[in-house]
Amino acid sequence: MLRPRHLLVLALTLALAALRAAPAPEVIPLWPEGVPGLKADAGPEKDDNGRFSNIHHPSLVVYRPAVPNGTAILYAAGGGYQRVAVGAGGGEITRWLNGLGITVFVLKYRHADYGQPAPLQDAVRAVRIVRSRAAAFGLKPDRIGMLGGSAGGHVTASAGTLFAAPEAQTGAALDAVSGRPDFMILVFPVITMENPHAHGPSRRNLLGAKADDPETQRRWSVDRQTSAQTPPAFLVHSSEDTTVVVENSLLFYAGMRRAGAPIEMHLYPKGPHGAGMAPALGPTAEWPRHCESWLRFNGWLPPKSAQP
Repeated sequence: MLRPRHLLVLALTLALAALRAAPAPEVIPLWPEGVPGLKADAGPEKDDNGRFSNIHHPSLVVYRPAVPNGTAILYAAGGGYQRVAVGAGGGEITRWLNGLGITVFVLKYRHADYGQPAPLQDAVRAVRIVRSRAAAFGLKPDRIGMLGGSAGGHVTASAGTLFAAPEAQTGAALDAVSGRPDFMILVFPVITMENPHAHGPSRRNLLGAKADDPETQRRWSVDRQTSAQTPPAFLVHSSEDTTVVVENSLLFYAGMRRAGAPIEMHLYPKGPHGAGMAPALGPTAEWPRHCESWLRFNGWLPPKSAQP
């Protein structure tokens, strides 16, 4: 009979064996024909336990659910346009989405080394790639959304508002494929580049030498770029966020309302900047459940009764 200590050792051994046996996620380069404006001194990408920096060759990392349902979400994590802080193994957002049967494509986009329009180009290109290969991935081409947190929320909202803008085009043949996400999920997002509510580090990293130029600030304030073609959005934020203040989300909600574009917003009094999924946060941690309901109501997820 095995003693508890031996059972623990056995469990750890089996867990490590399972990790070693798990296949590495598929990586899809966004620009196999050559990255637009690639820096001559581009060094290797850095990975600090799921916090990616020095990204010169942007890519998508594919995380497949056990039972896929045809929906895809491109996940743009935040990091102040200084890094892409996904988290180990795709992070908790990816695990939650996989649990819903959603195929997740983690987007490793260019940031401070390039500034705009590189992040926009990467995001729109990513949507085009996934949509163009939807059949191969077992996806529905009209169920390809994006989720972004913090600065990744700005990446996502940029794709949703500027997918047809001149800055999003590179002249590649793939430009003929729609780069419009079918829906957006914005979590504690950076929205405005204008005072008094701009997130200073994101603005400096994104706009560089033009960070103080009013015209440039206005162009990349995505609340000002909404239109009737902007995809439906689900938005969550807390008024306790002192990093990216809640007025960012209020501005985007107002912009979507002006444009007549559908938006659902959930604001909470408690919760620091971040995903807000910790159970200790109480009602704030309920936003994933509300988001799931929104996805099902709009047909981007099958009804629960239709789940396999």
